[in-house]
Amino acid sequence: MPSIPKNLKLHMIGKLQTNKAKKAVKLFDYIHSLDNAKLAEKINQYEKELNKKIKLFIQVNVAEESQKSGILLNNLDSFYNYCTKELSLNIIGLMCIPPINSDSNLYFQLLENTSKKLNLAELSMGMSSDYAEAISYGSTFLRLGTTIFGERNV
Repeated sequence: MPSIPKNLKLHMIGKLQTNKAKKAVKLFDYIHSLDNAKLAEKINQYEKELNKKIKLFIQVNVAEESQKSGILLNNLDSFYNYCTKELSLNIIGLMCIPPINSDSNLYFQLLENTSKKLNLAELSMGMSSDYAEAISYGSTFLRLGTTIFGERNV
């Protein structure tokens, strides 16, 4: 396996199971999917063990979809405070995935406003189908898999 250049920053995108948290903390510089207290506690534990700080995005379930992970908006303030004040996690931003076939603008604006209230500089939102809209609402990280690799062959 080729060595990874030291200046390359690796991002973990997608659901992270707590039993994989140690490997994720070891491998990645950013995790875009912090979505529950148990995972936050595990990341905190492994950051201490490995003497490494990760840059984290809280995944927000902006539409309260039961099939999606993420912190609900009405729980976000308390979760953010728990992560930053009690666990000393380095929360740098928020992440969301709007519902399919919805007006993404509504959710991007909601997340942008929420991010400003928490004084967070980064937003991880927007995919191949709606990245231009996400950028207009301040997105700093995009997920462009389909644009780069084409449609999935499932």
